[in-house]
Amino acid sequence: MFRGFLMLAAFFGFTGVALGAFAAHGLKDRLSAEYLAIFHTGVMYQLVHTLALLAVALLAVQIPGRLMTWAGISFVVGIVLFSGSLYLLTLTGVTRLGIITPFGGLAFLAGWLLLGVAAWRLGTV
Repeated sequence: MFRGFLMLAAFFGFTGVALGAFAAHGLKDRLSAEYLAIFHTGVMYQLVHTLALLAVALLAVQIPGRLMTWAGISFVVGIVLFSGSLYLLTLTGVTRLGIITPFGGLAFLAGWLLLGVAAWRLGTV
């Protein structure tokens, strides 16, 4: 999983920066201030959780196991569902896409919880 998570972190990092620049320069005159703020929230969460995914990729070498794997998967799912739904909502105006966003948030929470449990178990091994 190390290579896969590392490649996904690189992809999400690249696209997060690109989308942030796109919003700042290409969307500032096309979206309302509210939608621009929502798009920015998607970028921020994508970049923060890209760093979390990078940490999981690096930690998975030292702490292999299902908890680390599922933490990484949860961060990936969270980025796709949370940030992706916010991007689509702002670009299409389809507000019903907001229903997906909380599921991404739950995936983020699951990722952090799994990472915490993996750290907790280090003391017992």
